[in-house]
Amino acid sequence: MALSTQRGTKTGAEFLLTEARFELMPFDSFDDEIEALPDGASVAITTSPKLGIERTVERSEEAAAAGYEVVPHIAARYIEGPEQLDEICGRLRDAGITDIFVPGGDKEEPVGEFESAYDLLVALDDLDHEFEEIGITGYPEGHDFISDAELAEEMEKKAPYATYIVTQLCYDPDTILEWIEEIRDRGVDLPIEVGIPGVMKYQRLLSISQKVGVGDSVKFLRKTTGILGFVKQLVGSRGTYKPDALIDGLAPYVDDETYNIRGVHIYTFNQTPDLEQWRRGRLD
Repeated sequence: MALSTQRGTKTGAEFLLTEARFELMPFDSFDDEIEALPDGASVAITTSPKLGIERTVERSEEAAAAGYEVVPHIAARYIEGPEQLDEICGRLRDAGITDIFVPGGDKEEPVGEFESAYDLLVALDDLDHEFEEIGITGYPEGHDFISDAELAEEMEKKAPYATYIVTQLCYDPDTILEWIEEIRDRGVDLPIEVGIPGVMKYQRLLSISQKVGVGDSVKFLRKTTGILGFVKQLVGSRGTYKPDALIDGLAPYVDDETYNIRGVHIYTFNQTPDLEQWRRGRLD
């Protein structure tokens, strides 16, 4: 199949690796981590339960001024109401930011009136701020506390307000592709940014995966060829996970209009130097 004009002569893997978006957390290590990324890279900046939405906005303003293509996470449960949302949007627009990602947020109790991403998307639509891109969340492996039926209903409500979907962390390309097929069957045709893990030690990655609720992915990591295979994988990789299998599994589908995969969204967990070394090695 010929590659599309958007992808030029790049192979599927080359496209995914060159057009990757890197997710960073707005912690103290942020400045060092972002410097390890390519100049002008697309960088998503999360909302931290400890630091709140203000730190996300501040880091977004700084990164945009430094020439990065910034996508702040405007998490619904961290915003008090329309007035604060209006102020945040104004600051982002003044910073030249044209793309935002709207999750619900993992805060147990919302700080204001926005209970869900849908609530915030509706409020955003009522304000006089137009962003070129608005992303919403997709769950290839479901959600610990929300049924599949509820997730489908929520996506149907949110989709008209969005321009793309970012999937939750997943290690299995087949699971991701099957999920995309399912939402296409339900009439959701938004482009997909596939969320994949970056490069890091297996034990750290397993710990993070369990905390963010991707249990099936943890099982996938462990099973390979049984426990012996998992141990061999650990030894052969010197204990470091690299997302080669995900890139190679998704690559054949990047030019398939049914899947409409527009790139990968790499959850770096602020471990960018090793990730960037791996990415450049793959491209070379």
